[in-house]
Amino acid sequence: MTLYLQRKDQDLINMDKNKKKVMKQYPNAYIEYGPEGARVMNGETFIAEEYYMPNTSDEDKAWEYAAMSCRLTQNFNRSHPSRMDLSSVERKLDRINKRKRRGRRAK
Repeated sequence: MTLYLQRKDQDLINMDKNKKKVMKQYPNAYIEYGPEGARVMNGETFIAEEYYMPNTSDEDKAWEYAAMSCRLTQNFNRSHPSRMDLSSVERKLDRINKRKRRGRRAK
């Protein structure tokens, strides 16, 4: 059986998906309506402010902007220069080499 969805049903699914992504990272996120429009807030902070996302009159678009900023933040944190220090890699290699040396001595 093939299920055909109307356009508004597909938009509802996408909105739920974006809202779910944001709520996973920011459980207390909510929509705040101001004179400029709707925006997704977490406490006192506007989630998409770092990336200069505009305020919008559409609630679905606000959730989409917040989800996009969550994804961009995750991508930037993954490749951030301060994360690229080699101390953790060096510690891991030291542990491996220590195990190898201990193994050779035990024989």
